[in-house]
Amino acid sequence: MLKGDYPISGQHTFLNITGTTIGLFEGRQIPTATGAFESTARPFQYENFGRPNQFLYSQNTLLSFDLFHGDTNAFKPMDWRVKLTPAFNVNFIDVDELAVVSPDVRKGTQRGRSWFALQEAFGEVKLADTSAEYDFMSLRVGNQPFSSDFRGFIFSDTNRGARLFGTANGNRDQYNFVFFRQLEKETNSGLNTFEDRNQNIFIANYYHQDFIFPGYTIEGSVHYNNDGPDTLFDRNRFLVRPDPVGIFQPHRVEVAYLGFAGDGHIDRFNISHAFYWALGRDSNNPLAGKAQSISAQMAAVELSYDRDWARFRVSGMWASGDNNISNGKATGFDSILDNTVFAGEFSFYNRQNIPLFGVQLTQRNSLYNGLRSSKIQGQTNFVNPGLQLINFGFDADITPRLRSVNNVNFLWFDKTNVLEQFVYQRRIDRDIGTDVSTSIEYRPLLNNNVIILGGISTLVPGGGFRQLYNRQDDHVNPMGSAFMEVALTY
Repeated sequence: MLKGDYPISGQHTFLNITGTTIGLFEGRQIPTATGAFESTARPFQYENFGRPNQFLYSQNTLLSFDLFHGDTNAFKPMDWRVKLTPAFNVNFIDVDELAVVSPDVRKGTQRGRSWFALQEAFGEVKLADTSAEYDFMSLRVGNQPFSSDFRGFIFSDTNRGARLFGTANGNRDQYNFVFFRQLEKETNSGLNTFEDRNQNIFIANYYHQDFIFPGYTIEGSVHYNNDGPDTLFDRNRFLVRPDPVGIFQPHRVEVAYLGFAGDGHIDRFNISHAFYWALGRDSNNPLAGKAQSISAQMAAVELSYDRDWARFRVSGMWASGDNNISNGKATGFDSILDNTVFAGEFSFYNRQNIPLFGVQLTQRNSLYNGLRSSKIQGQTNFVNPGLQLINFGFDADITPRLRSVNNVNFLWFDKTNVLEQFVYQRRIDRDIGTDVSTSIEYRPLLNNNVIILGGISTLVPGGGFRQLYNRQDDHVNPMGSAFMEVALTY
């Protein structure tokens, strides 16, 4: 009865209780600033970048209560639903340099935090049956998860909002109209707080299945983001809104994304692709020091071929960069709040946040070189160098319990003018480097009750990365990371 197999009341009211705990252990090497010269971790340090070693531990524990009324088959939607998911996080980080865990160097090189959140809390009701084939229209209000496309390129989050959704044409078409009034995120856990953020997001999308080819789905979408202006110091006392660069004055970002995407298979070939065009205005971009009109694009495509237990993949991605920081036109592409699953989600460049003098070159679980302070608390920044990526991948189902994912990414900045002016260097190469990663997924019970993930990755720096992060007396070494994640669900 507590797993939703049998009704708890009458014949159509069910309760499903699910407990999940996810533990992450990660060692990594990322460029790490040495802090102010008078307060370095070791005497006589004069380099801008010091020891890169870091260790991270994070444990999320969630208990989900899902009460719904309807049938448990997959054809008829629920009449109504209420879901609550409280979450508790504990995390710890250990680094080798000061002013990383806090701008106050007296806080040392270690930080431990915990946080409680009501991550999901929504009610849902079916408004109407719209056809004899169980097409429907429903409304969901409250803290809820939503990903706006197949790969999480623009928006993927759990937050406070209202969503009108349903199906048409015998479930061949699906649609969503979503409004989010964002809650602030807690800095170290990434979970929601109970505080309002001055950000409104509107999303509308429409999916059509079996477009031309059976098994191939297309999607058209519109996103609108209205963010700020305001000022925020995060829980560790770092300034995250506005970005702590340039003039760092509060500003408003208003931008619309027009998107077209597809995902599925054509015969034995799998295809996934997306294109987005961002248009809007930044009232006073901190890095450029003045208002910006926004026009930026991104495109991505992945082709793969399955043969027995193996999948062979090739993919490419382009996010436009800004070639002139002074012309009042922002052409570097950035997302609202992405969680990108593309070109190897366990690759170094996708998985790690790489800091650069107060902002991040790239954010965790994102491929965009956004130069923003934080993906979860900062503002979208379209004055950035962009990205070009080519990926080759190979996935193998070694046994029914064991799966291997392997990727090689070749990375370049699309433009370097913004970087050259940001770090005051005459010339920076476009070559970021080569990212190599391998990971395994082990499911010992042949289900999702126990999932063990592990992987290693390295970034072999190219000329552009070395010019950004080299030390005076030595070249920047290859960056690396290793992680293990254990997820237990009952």
